[in-house]
Amino acid sequence: MQTRPLGNTGIDLPILGFGASSLGQEFRKVRLEDALESVRVALDLGINFIDTSPFYGRGMSEVLLGIALRDVPRDSYLLGSKLGRYSLTHFDFSAKRVEESVHVSLHRLGTDHLDVILLHDVEFVDLPQIWEETIPAALELKQKGLVRAVGFSCYPTKSFHTVLDHAQDDLDCILSYNQYTLQNTTLADSLLPRLLEKKIGVMTAGPFSARLLTNAPLPEWLKEPAEVKAAARAAAKLCDDQGVDIAQLALQFSCAHQDIATCVAGSANPDNIRKWAEWLAKPIPADLLAEVLKIFEPVKNLGHAEGLPENN
Repeated sequence: MQTRPLGNTGIDLPILGFGASSLGQEFRKVRLEDALESVRVALDLGINFIDTSPFYGRGMSEVLLGIALRDVPRDSYLLGSKLGRYSLTHFDFSAKRVEESVHVSLHRLGTDHLDVILLHDVEFVDLPQIWEETIPAALELKQKGLVRAVGFSCYPTKSFHTVLDHAQDDLDCILSYNQYTLQNTTLADSLLPRLLEKKIGVMTAGPFSARLLTNAPLPEWLKEPAEVKAAARAAAKLCDDQGVDIAQLALQFSCAHQDIATCVAGSANPDNIRKWAEWLAKPIPADLLAEVLKIFEPVKNLGHAEGLPENN
């Protein structure tokens, strides 16, 4: 698997990362055997950056990863987790909880350090706490050797810029989800230049945009506007007519940007992971990509609000 550097961290990530949210049964019930095999298959294919969070399955994802990785040499994989979000409505970015959270994550995962720690979904809280309290506490853990790189994740571009305005010199990386896809390139259009200038590592997640860019039925909880959903269905049909799964094109597109270290995709189905690796080994069908991007042009970068109103 091709790798790219994560900013100035000295960490090289595979262009496709393994997202472990599915191991926490966030989207469906999973079989233990499938969950553990998914991790093994990902590592065998060189997808050796694993992204998790105490929020995923309310700890279940980290616990299952700890089991799956128990006999795997620690220097053969890279591990990222998060802090601050613990349920759909419970957020705690206090300095006290930072240290507690990381120690609990280390115990669940069966490791003595994390390669990446991210402040998870900061748009749901008053942002000054993030740079006044949470980031300094996370940096103390970095000084102790418990984490190698400190960053944050969120959805609204405004929140990214607000936190960066106050703390960009202290941060190693960021993770943006659903905003470098076939339909939405907000990350590259408005945020990436700033990150590159400061040599802050860039990670993305959600190449399929919560199933929007797949042939699967769209979930009821999908928040994108109706016109975006309609364009996605039209793009999926175009791809299908040409014998290509739109999910293949979506994954290839999201992993292709040379300035993005990794794109994280998750599944507890090992066959999906094998398929993703096969897709990335294929050339991008350039003509089809151009046609799909044309379909999305009228709805390009349309998204939804997330978090506190003032953070959007």
